[in-house]
Amino acid sequence: MLRAGIVGLPNVGKSTLFNALTAQSAALAANYPFATIEPNVGVVAVPDDRLEPLAQLVKTQTIVPATVEFLDIAGLVRGASKGEGLGNQFLANIRETDTVVQVVRCFEDDSVIHVEGKVDPVRDIETIQIELALADLATAERRREKAQKNLKGGDKLARAELEVLDKIQPALEAGRAARTVSLTDDERAIARSFFLLTLKPTIYAANVDETTLASPDENAMVTEVRRIAAAEAAECVVICAQLEAELVALPPHERLDYLNSLGVSTSGVDRLIKSAYHLLGLMSFLTAGEKEVRAWTIPQGTRAQTAAGTIHSDIERGFIRAEVISYEDLMAAGSTAVARDKGLLRLEGKDYIMQEGDVVHFRFNV
Repeated sequence: MLRAGIVGLPNVGKSTLFNALTAQSAALAANYPFATIEPNVGVVAVPDDRLEPLAQLVKTQTIVPATVEFLDIAGLVRGASKGEGLGNQFLANIRETDTVVQVVRCFEDDSVIHVEGKVDPVRDIETIQIELALADLATAERRREKAQKNLKGGDKLARAELEVLDKIQPALEAGRAARTVSLTDDERAIARSFFLLTLKPTIYAANVDETTLASPDENAMVTEVRRIAAAEAAECVVICAQLEAELVALPPHERLDYLNSLGVSTSGVDRLIKSAYHLLGLMSFLTAGEKEVRAWTIPQGTRAQTAAGTIHSDIERGFIRAEVISYEDLMAAGSTAVARDKGLLRLEGKDYIMQEGDVVHFRFNV
């Protein structure tokens, strides 16, 4: 399961966003630093409008969406890389995630204390960036010492590791993220073995107030966050965490009506979850039967036999063929039988590259 860590300075809206994401109030959204001491964990469904119509088509009441695990991690302060505040715990928690959602405050409110005394999203991003880069620099230096020793022993991989470190370390020394360094695919594979924090894919969640939500382009702070995200090839999602947390109490159709009244067509929470999926190059294929309709998460470019293993290792081991039809073709046909008569249902082999929205039945024998 994809794990996304929600990070940021204290009191920027992390726990409020977590509450909205998980549709619960498990996280303590208090107006003081370190309200979150242990990382709260919530499993969140990936929004997918295809599942309910598909369930109606195959006449099942059970729908199992793809999921993302979100961690609400304690706020970071200056000096975290040296253990200040809850720095060591923060760094340990973030290492366990696949992607980072950095909440950046982009609204003024005198009643909400800012740990730095003033709202400045650029400074806030730089604070976290520098602390993570300093932590990574210590990791890179230890890795360099090890690689230099291995090189003397004739280890060929050690030379490649040193060449990658030669590219990454100057960026870290300048307080920049490792993900901003241009690397080849082979070099990036080596870099991933270093487990650097700043190499993790990042989404900036620009947290605005309700009045800004419909016109974020007019918010200078949002513009700055978007600029930083673009420079890093990261993603930026504009969200009003407080509003999203309040929407949880409304029925789904009323939530959409209220968002529309504000001039917004979709939930910021939905956009955030989908951005996490997109950033990590993930996709969903679907299975549908009388027992259940389910979405399964796989990396883009996954072959059919490997995808079968997502359901069960026995299906991958005994893979014979995959019966595949696109969601759109199946819904247009109205049933699997009609789709088969029209030649829309295909038999694919183990090397078939799965496509987003494929509805699949795997044939196997063990």
